Amino acid sequence: MPEEQIDSTTLIRIMDNILTVMMANEDYLTRLDSEIGDADHGINMVRGFTLVHDRLSTLTDPDVEVILTTVGMALMEGVGGSSGALYGTFFYQGGLSLHGKKGIDKRSLAQLFSSGYAAMQEMSGGTKPGEKTMIDALDPAVKSLNESVSDDRVTLGDALGRAVVAARVGMESTIMLMAMKGRAAYLGEGSIGHQDIGATTSYLILRTMLDTYKGGMGVIVTKYDPNGSILMEENLLKKN
Repeated sequence: MPEEQIDSTTLIRIMDNILTVMMANEDYLTRLDSEIGDADHGINMVRGFTLVHDRLSTLTDPDVEVILTTVGMALMEGVGGSSGALYGTFFYQGGLSLHGKKGIDKRSLAQLFSSGYAAMQEMSGGTKPGEKTMIDALDPAVKSLNESVSDDRVTLGDALGRAVVAARVGMESTIMLMAMKGRAAYLGEGSIGHQDIGATTSYLILRTMLDTYKGGMGVIVTKYDPNGSILMEENLLKKN
């Protein structure tokens, strides 16, 4: 039986669905970011993934490396600020690690996330888990993906599912952390009690990867706590 893979067509669909998810959740992300940030993260992510969509639509028969490096460059340009640089670096460097690959299998997925995560950490000046950033969602997700590689019983879909669960736990852990980086750090203890916006979009990106791989589109957050924690999500439906 051929090994499960995310091919180029599915990878582009993932990126298109991330745009749909960011648009659907823009109000939630704006409200979350307004508590301890600039209230522009949702807007910026929509703008960035709109540019991703536009750039990917010009490619002809791209491999996964070209897709991911194109995504990275578009996010650096389109999102702006530290989030654009960090997400852009993640996808760009993650893409370079898959040079010559025709698809993304379980091992390649772990490689993509590990390489992108390491580059993101370096660019951020060595941000560690526990500092209330997107790292808090990505670190457990990367560890989960690498653990899945060593277990032959775990399928690609299983690996993605486990990584999503790990990312969500990491995202929720940021609520009671004090911000050590970015604008929120100026609030000191005032940043405690609010879910980190970068960790939230990291979770949504991973969730969209899983949902797209399984044939869906992603989710919209329909109910959330004042601290930002997600209480209810609904699947986005494809338009006929």
